[in-house]
Amino acid sequence: MTENIKRSEFLDENDSKLMQYLQIGKLLTSTFNLSEILELIMTKISQLVEAENWSLFLKDEETEELYFEVVVGIDKEQVKDIRIPLGKGIAGEVAQTGKPIYTADAENDPRVFKQVDDKTGFTTKSIICMPLKIHGRILGVIEIINIEDIQDFTKKKLPYLSIMCDYAAIAIENSQYLAKIQRMSITDEYTGLYNARYLHQILPKLMKKSEEMGQKLSVVFMDVDNFKNVVDTLGHLAGSMVLNEIGQTILNCLSTNDILIKYGGDEYIIIMPDRDKNNALKITQQIQKAIRESTYLQSESNPIRVTASFGIAVYPDDAKTKKDLLIRADGSMYDIKKSTKNSIGIT
Repeated sequence: MTENIKRSEFLDENDSKLMQYLQIGKLLTSTFNLSEILELIMTKISQLVEAENWSLFLKDEETEELYFEVVVGIDKEQVKDIRIPLGKGIAGEVAQTGKPIYTADAENDPRVFKQVDDKTGFTTKSIICMPLKIHGRILGVIEIINIEDIQDFTKKKLPYLSIMCDYAAIAIENSQYLAKIQRMSITDEYTGLYNARYLHQILPKLMKKSEEMGQKLSVVFMDVDNFKNVVDTLGHLAGSMVLNEIGQTILNCLSTNDILIKYGGDEYIIIMPDRDKNNALKITQQIQKAIRESTYLQSESNPIRVTASFGIAVYPDDAKTKKDLLIRADGSMYDIKKSTKNSIGIT
């Protein structure tokens, strides 16, 4: 009778825990906000496991490195610039193989990545590292350092952590897919620059901010001169390559606060927050000169030179609404296109 009661209590306890983690799974997959997902993951891990610190690494798909995304127990500022190549250290090995690793003697384990302890002064004694894996793809890893009762953890809590990691991987992948779709919706497919959709989203916000800060905001319309001749001569593919290279030329002349939009066809729009007409003119002159002096398609058999026409309008001096501001800048550019080309029109 006593054994049956204990067994029942054990099952009730484990059923209760399983229900808790099913609820966590529902919460994780109910949001696409990556920050919310990661905060929830680390909160639940800290409730599940008594340890000195926890880290969640995400994998940079371009560099094939891990970086600290969430850190509990040490100052993130100390580790924010640390990158761990796949295969290096415990976390790097887990990210490469997709298999969890536990080491009870981290101080003498040659696989341990010592740079973090060297930089923070922390002493890593034991590590449990779990992959965040879905469809065979490794998104990152969760690393738990210096668990207080490792035997209790491995016996009772490790299976639940594994379940949580599976849910976390699903949630992170969903968030990444949504972010990718959102980026695609506001970027030009050929140049990778922002598109007209993004222009109409961001410009009203920047105008409002400029008004609140008592600042000017300049908008520059730009059109490549005689671009139809380029396409007729070299074809649409070469034309797209030229537009991509021109976009890079413009970007090289802008600051991080300026925004370049691929508006359509061979037109670009540049938004310059906190720049009056004189400042906008100086930058536009630099862009005009850079385009005029650049050679495009240098790797192809028919490199070319082009020029461009520009129009500048300033908020709130020249217009009070988004529509009027764009019309004024476009009108100034169009006047140049009809006359000299290769010049700058000012409202």
